[in-house]
Amino acid sequence: MIGELDLLAALVMFCVVTLFTPGPNNVMLMTTGLNFGFRRALPHLFGVALGFGAMVFGIGLGLGAIVTAYPVLYDAIKYLGAAYLLYLAWAIANAGPVEASGEARGRPFTFLQAAAYQWINPKAWVMAVGGISTYAAVAVFPLNVIVIAALFGSLGIASGGLWVGFGTALQRLLRNARAVRVFNLIMALLLVTSLYPIVADAWT
Repeated sequence: MIGELDLLAALVMFCVVTLFTPGPNNVMLMTTGLNFGFRRALPHLFGVALGFGAMVFGIGLGLGAIVTAYPVLYDAIKYLGAAYLLYLAWAIANAGPVEASGEARGRPFTFLQAAAYQWINPKAWVMAVGGISTYAAVAVFPLNVIVIAALFGSLGIASGGLWVGFGTALQRLLRNARAVRVFNLIMALLLVTSLYPIVADAWT
């Protein structure tokens, strides 16, 4: 039988793999870092990390069971999230470049916008439900929900900081407007590409 410490170690690995690898949130965080700099990206960063942690907590307390009982709700979330992701891709493609004053066209995500986006982010739902259902035995309820949500939230801050840092560092390499424009277009295309699982699921 797997011990609690072994399960906790597996949970940490699951959080690291899902949080640090590329995905919609990380692509947007890197783009925000490039276009607005590290400091102005902080509300976006904390909104993603703490918003997702709160989402995991809510799902662990029972919201996930409601969505599971009513599949139409999950479908609505999935397609609403896909539509919003297309809008974000368009916004990223038209963002920036950073001017000499350090400003960029548009504004970065606010804390509340980033936190709210987690609830219509299909990948976030998969991660949250997967984490709660697979690692529920890490502790007794409701301590297990608190542990899982806290891990996702704290490691999410580290992951978000890394991706924003990548974007901020790219400011030194992408010094002209055309280079930033090309980068933003590539990031927008990556966001659109991330919708492939949703499209594939709809046609199967």
